[in-house]
Amino acid sequence: MYCPFCHHQQSRVIDSRVIDAGTSIRRRRECTECSGRFTTIEKAVLRVVKRNGISEDFSREKLIRGVRRACQGRDVSDDALKKLAQEVEETVRGKGSSLVHANDIGLAVLEPLRKLDEVAYLRFASVYKSFESAKDFEAEIRAMRRHDHRDEV
Repeated sequence: MYCPFCHHQQSRVIDSRVIDAGTSIRRRRECTECSGRFTTIEKAVLRVVKRNGISEDFSREKLIRGVRRACQGRDVSDDALKKLAQEVEETVRGKGSSLVHANDIGLAVLEPLRKLDEVAYLRFASVYKSFESAKDFEAEIRAMRRHDHRDEV
């Protein structure tokens, strides 16, 4: 990291903090040449480890596209999908790791999607949880009803 004062290319990190709900890292640095202190803010990279072991950068747009398919034909706005994607990203970033498994992202989608639209939730869950029969749907609906009943109490 170049010093903004003397342009020396060596500095040391004095303090490091996560900011902006885990999306950025603020670092306080000191130049090893002139002892000048400065702050840098870096975007925290979140990598998704897919089932095949390959990792890629997290993409809100990709998440929205996947959830949008489950919401097809439903009255769910783009703003609601963007809010859901933000909530999911904050949830997975909140775990404190720069690597997250794709499965964990799917789990993080389920609850906010259930609150947003139950039909879209069932569609998403049927693919995510690999439903194989109508009994799987029935079991999921019973679980939703139990969950809703707990929320009312």
